[in-house]
Amino acid sequence: MHNELLYQISLSLVPNIGDIHAKALINYFGNAPSVFSANKKELESLEGIGTIRANSIKNFHDFKKAEDEINFIKKYNIAPLFITDKNYPQRLLNCYDCPSMLYYKGNADLNSSKVIAIVGTRNNNEYGKNICEQLIEELAEEDVIVVSGLAFGIDSIAHKSALKNKLKTIAVLAHGLDRVYPSQNSSLAKQMIASGGLLTEFRSNTKPDRQNFPSRNRIVAGISDAVIVVETGIKGGSLITAELGNSYNKDVFAFPGRVHDVKSEGCNFLIKNNKAALITCANDVLENMGWKKKKETSAKKQRELFIELTDDEKIIISVLQTHDQIHIDELYVKSKLNSSAVAQALLMLEMQGVVSSIPGKMYKLCP
Repeated sequence: MHNELLYQISLSLVPNIGDIHAKALINYFGNAPSVFSANKKELESLEGIGTIRANSIKNFHDFKKAEDEINFIKKYNIAPLFITDKNYPQRLLNCYDCPSMLYYKGNADLNSSKVIAIVGTRNNNEYGKNICEQLIEELAEEDVIVVSGLAFGIDSIAHKSALKNKLKTIAVLAHGLDRVYPSQNSSLAKQMIASGGLLTEFRSNTKPDRQNFPSRNRIVAGISDAVIVVETGIKGGSLITAELGNSYNKDVFAFPGRVHDVKSEGCNFLIKNNKAALITCANDVLENMGWKKKKETSAKKQRELFIELTDDEKIIISVLQTHDQIHIDELYVKSKLNSSAVAQALLMLEMQGVVSSIPGKMYKLCP
């Protein structure tokens, strides 16, 4: 096992071999030792490897760094996770540029059934703080794991709120596990190890350099089912995480803010450009993700029995009851109501959870 880990870490150190090529090599050879024992001609023949990368592998002799990292891992009880490890986060493995090597200290299951990333500005205002805390409080009974980046602002609020509400929370770091950045979050990081964890692709002695943060953000997005942007400016790193989430086909959500508030400019941009779905509460996330508990659905149906409907709303419902779904134009014809009456009735029925709209200007009764 020591020998296997030595070559796994070493593969992540080979010059010119990034995560994409490392993944391709493992897919072909099956394991890291076989990559290093392969002859140059075989390496060169692989698509995307070629002579330069083959030479980098065959000329690599810096195994001492890998040995040092193994000693660090053992000393501090850190779990190394290579892409072939069963405990490697499978959501991340499905991303084309996933790290070949991760280092993890914690007790949360990285492959838990519900994982959400919550990100936002480092310089939040009270609005962002309140929204973030309320969101996580509403998620408290959902057994959701909260992922963020341990930065000041929304990241820290998300981690602290998760701990307060007894949810596990994971911080993805832009440096090695021999330090905490920012240092003011050292106490928070220790709490998270006991109820969540710290995760990074970077070896010990790696500083939190600027170029590491976009790499960190791709892991935040990649290990999650959904990315929620609470509050961010137009140039915030959270926008990068949201964009990455979209590129990985993750669900991306954002809370809207006031149109002239620079701290909400990024969220409004995402919503306006259909890069994030607008949400106002945790229930929006649960419904969109299909995580809403059945007992809540039953309770909702029970409440709907007592909704007082206007005459126009009753007409709309009677039409919808004879169709699985119906186009708005046909609804005008079938109901014999004018367009403004139909629009008002549909709006009220949607707000009461009786009717839902679907793409293509179609409408249907909620189940």
